[in-house]
Parts: sequence; C-alpha cells; structure tokens
Amino acid sequence: MKKTGNDQRHPRVAIQGGYGAFHEIAARKYFQDSELEIVPCDTFIDLFESIASGKADSAVVAIENSVAGSLIPNYALLSQSELKITGEVYLRIVQNLVALPGQKLEDLREIHSHPMAILQCQGFLEPLRSRGVKVFESVDTALSAKWIREKGLKGVAALASDLAADMYGLEVIAESVESNKRNFTRFLIVEPETGKGMTAPAEDNKASICFTLPHKVGSLSQILSVLAYYRINLSKIQSLPVVGKEWEYFFYLDVLYDDRSMYKKALSAIEPLIDQLQILGEYRCGRP
Repeated sequence: MKKTGNDQRHPRVAIQGGYGAFHEIAARKYFQDSELEIVPCDTFIDLFESIASGKADSAVVAIENSVAGSLIPNYALLSQSELKITGEVYLRIVQNLVALPGQKLEDLREIHSHPMAILQCQGFLEPLRSRGVKVFESVDTALSAKWIREKGLKGVAALASDLAADMYGLEVIAESVESNKRNFTRFLIVEPETGKGMTAPAEDNKASICFTLPHKVGSLSQILSVLAYYRINLSKIQSLPVVGKEWEYFFYLDVLYDDRSMYKKALSAIEPLIDQLQILGEYRCGRP
C-alpha cells in the first residue's frame, strides 16, 4: 500500500498492460470505492511476480472472454502461484480503432493490438486486410496506443479502449468495432491469502478449484455426478494437459452454490476420487 500525505493507504493493483488498458478499467470498476495505485505489467507472469515481490497488493487477471474464449496460460499461473481468487468482475469490452489526430480509415497501413482484441474484431478487420492493411499482434491494447503517440506514427492505428485514446491523445477513427456487441471479459481479483479484500466465508457463493484425475474410464463423470448430487452448479470446466504425463489432465472448475455446507460436503465427497485438490479461491459471484 502507498501512504499519502494524510496517511491514507491506496491499494496497489497490478494489471496486465499499460495505463488505459481494459485491465485498468476492470480494476477501477471492482475497487470503485477506493483510490487506486495502478501497477502496469507487460505480461501476466510479471503481474504475478509483482505481488510476490511486494510491488502490488492485488492483481486483476483476465481469465476468459465471451467471444475469444479462455486465456489458457492464466489457469496454470493461478494454480502455480500462492495467491487466492477473492473476487471477479465482468466488463463489457468496447474496442475502438484509434490513431493520431487527423488520420482517416483510408490512410491506414497498419493496425496493432493484443491478440485477443484482434480476435474480437475479425469482422471489422477482414475488409481492411483485403485492401492491404497489415494487422500485427502486440503485448497490449493500451501500449499499442501509447507507442503510436510516442513514435508519432501516421498511417498506424490500434485497437484499444476510449480511456487509452484519451490518455495518449489519440482520436477514435471507428468506435465499437468488436464483432459481437455482447462482448464481455471476466476478470479475477487475486491476492495473497492473508491480504485485504478476502471475501468473508458467509458471503461467498462461488469457488474455483483444480485437480488431477486417475487415468481411467468414467473418472470425470463420477466427479460431476457427485457435484450434481450436492446441488452444486458447474459454471465452467477447463482442462490442461499435465506436462510429462501423456493423456493426463488438470481440470479447472468454477462452481456455484447457495448452501456453503453442501459445497463443503461435495468437496469431502470428491476428495477420495481425485488427486491434488487445490482450492484457488472462494468468493462472491460477479454479474455481467
């Protein structure tokens, strides 16, 4: 936490990307009653390390998008870290095409942005590609906007938020260019287990867990049957291969429950059936 002149402490929240990134918008939406100190990180690995090194108190981590799907590597980063998920926030993603003032769509030679943003805007980008505009992947939407401003690049645009356009003095050439207007990203709030902001047990109604299973027929269906028996709603399942063990997988589950005691009983019931159960976090369900 950073002390100010009146001894108030501002939460230091790590985000992937630069100032003006969608991660910053998500952070400010979740911590809307706090004055934040944003800690920009180039990569998600840097983001997790920022908490481990004490540079940040919390982090906001994109985990899935309603159009482009899951950010698979972030599941592994979560399970390998000692951090806990303490909350989640859904953000409607509005992608804008931004460039230096005075640029027009017909002036563009290149468009730069994060791969997820590019995936979300394929319908808009395809006609531009067909007339020779090159589309390049970058580490971040906002950093692409910043780069255009710093280098004074004409004929070059970025897909980014309107916040990034304002921050870096760019103009919106085309607004809301995402292909699907029901374009949401789910962000997780992660913190050290002893950190502030942990959801009180009486308030949580969602959990993220991961485990491995014996490599035998019906092992996953057993787990799902047990969860259904205890009236646990499965809202997300994601599998990743176990490195070095062919055809064995980690399973990541998001589960919803109305009764915490039933959730605990379900965990006790599946524990003998699985290997390496890890509770990534118990928290309050966010709303799109």
